Amino acid sequence: MAERNAEDFTKSPGWLDWYPNPSKPRFAVPAGAVDAHCHVFGPGAEFPYAAERKYTPCDASKRQLYALRDRLGFARNVVVQATCHGADNRAMVDALVHSGGRARGVATVRRSITDKELESLHAAGVRGVRFNFLKRLVDFTPRDELMEIAGRIAPLGWHVVVYFEAADLAELWDFFTALPTTVVVDHMGRPDVKEPVDGPQFQRFVSLMREHPNVWSKVSCPERLSLSGPPALDGERNAYRDVVPFGRHLVETFPDRVLWGTDWPHPNLKGHMPDDGLLVDFIPHIAVNAEAQRRLLVDNPMRLYWPEET
Repeated sequence: MAERNAEDFTKSPGWLDWYPNPSKPRFAVPAGAVDAHCHVFGPGAEFPYAAERKYTPCDASKRQLYALRDRLGFARNVVVQATCHGADNRAMVDALVHSGGRARGVATVRRSITDKELESLHAAGVRGVRFNFLKRLVDFTPRDELMEIAGRIAPLGWHVVVYFEAADLAELWDFFTALPTTVVVDHMGRPDVKEPVDGPQFQRFVSLMREHPNVWSKVSCPERLSLSGPPALDGERNAYRDVVPFGRHLVETFPDRVLWGTDWPHPNLKGHMPDDGLLVDFIPHIAVNAEAQRRLLVDNPMRLYWPEET
């Protein structure tokens, strides 16, 4: 490896490290549960961060991710390529290869990727690509390039994961609905929880899912959306209550097209770093019975990422 400068390992100002000692959840996830949205960062000395990155994170290794999986009671993970690694998927693929078949991946790819490289990613366990529309995290990629990539991955049975701000959905609607794959939306389309569930902004997203049966949603990241924040340190574990109505609405309306994930190690958070045990205890507030919990945590992610086992 070429010699690297010390600043290559220096975290971005204000970067919060992940919660080191997550509590044991009170909610016991069902057997076979999947954490369907998480990341690995580096370690930077082994898997360098992309030169064009918008931030330098803390290291968060596959070993630490899988230790968290075991502590929280999950059986499997879906590892999503982090923007700090750009289209260099080596850290994510390394995590899949060392998972013993218990992880699948979502990659970031460019138009220049070869069919052989796509086949290699598939063999490693990749089952989707991510298109990120948050301008603060990535540079603009032309939509014709993204559509070309979607067309190339469709024969592999992969899906497209999209990340965007709620206010941008109207502009992105036609592009999303033209994609030739299943489309998985990150974090409920990032609704503004100051607005009501039946308000126009969130209902636009609900309409997208209702009118297009290939659209799924992750009901994840209440810590990113909440205005009320985590609970006080008084033993009360009902965190992020202002996000509950949004997640519950999607789980109850589209029970076969929702996923959940920790988002560990929680990139780009401001203010506080969540206790992942508390995030697990958020689940029964949005999936209120055993059937809904099993669909959310086992049946749906298995159907999408391990279809050969379902």
